[in-house]
Amino acid sequence: MKILQICNKMPYPPNDGGAIATLNVSKSFCELGHEVTILSLNTKKHYSELSKIPEELKKIIRFIPVDIDTTIKSNLALKNLLFSSLPYNAQRFICENFKNKLITLLCSEKFDIIQIEGLYMGLYIETIKKYSTAKIALRAHNIEHEIWKRTYLLEKNILKRQYLIILTNRIKRLKKRLLNSYDLLVPITNRDEQFFKEFGNTKPSHVTPIGININESKEDFSNIEYPSVFHLGALDWAPNQEGIIWFLKNIWKGLKEKNPELNFYIAGRNAPDWFVNKIKCDGVVYHGEIDNAYEFINSKAVMVVPLLSGSGMRVKIIEGLALGKTIVSTSIGAEGIDITHNQNIIIADSTKSFKDSLNTVLTNKIVFENIGKNAVKFAHEYYDNLNIAKSLIDFYSKNM
Repeated sequence: MKILQICNKMPYPPNDGGAIATLNVSKSFCELGHEVTILSLNTKKHYSELSKIPEELKKIIRFIPVDIDTTIKSNLALKNLLFSSLPYNAQRFICENFKNKLITLLCSEKFDIIQIEGLYMGLYIETIKKYSTAKIALRAHNIEHEIWKRTYLLEKNILKRQYLIILTNRIKRLKKRLLNSYDLLVPITNRDEQFFKEFGNTKPSHVTPIGININESKEDFSNIEYPSVFHLGALDWAPNQEGIIWFLKNIWKGLKEKNPELNFYIAGRNAPDWFVNKIKCDGVVYHGEIDNAYEFINSKAVMVVPLLSGSGMRVKIIEGLALGKTIVSTSIGAEGIDITHNQNIIIADSTKSFKDSLNTVLTNKIVFENIGKNAVKFAHEYYDNLNIAKSLIDFYSKNM
């Protein structure tokens, strides 16, 4: 098959969930013998230079970047609020140069599948239909408006809350507008598939979770610091910031008092200065962006995912499971992953249960090790990249 993926940011380097989800499936498509082109907006925030993409990757995937400035600007946000029906999040990705590049590509080449990565790039479906007969698959990375709804429900500033409500409603309307304009739907989780069904999706759908390369994900317990607690994730993402601050305020102080030698390691990219200052606490070790995520994860004991908002699937949880980590997460944090509480993960939604769960796995090494071993088995059985891609290709073949 000849597959074109359309993205709102370059998937290399794969240093966030969206990029990992995109690139992992691209590489697996190639491994299965398919021809892959990635046409992507190249934003200032996630700018990627073609020269810095490894040659071995460029040999199997053709990357076509189109530069765009999607920086949030207050004057443009205000103009959008007053004079547009589109959410500002989506409007930032409308680019005439990208549209022209897409048209040129579609006029010069024939594709079998055009896979759109995420809701906002669905704005180009009309153009694709005009210039191509390829099957259009919308890969829905999350329920976008749900993220913003959960955010506004936690927002205390009245003006900001009102803006977030407007934004949430506009995103939901955009999703409704794009509903069934594609040929095939590829949600990330079973929960998301059910949402689309209830929302009115009538097109064939196939759940394709974020997978991992089993050969690269090797657990290593030889250099682990036990007990220790860690969090790894993008630190410019509001739900991660909010969750860590909640954890420090409600959990960490009591945990540290009970375990004076315990450290909480925080790693992730693009942390703003205010956040770095906010997390300065006794026993908190801030790493910032790290070079080797797997090495970092393998060296620490218990992963915490204290998410209170957000939507979709957390790739860091899948990576943690594959590396045999004992994970304590809220239900929202583990959403979309078919885990079993107290078997391969621990789910804790209250301050008390989060504290109690952490105290258990930090003091009872048998419980800690058993959950980690079960986590590895679970990840290998259900989240192998190649098996996930094979299943998706079968779905595409049946619907050609």
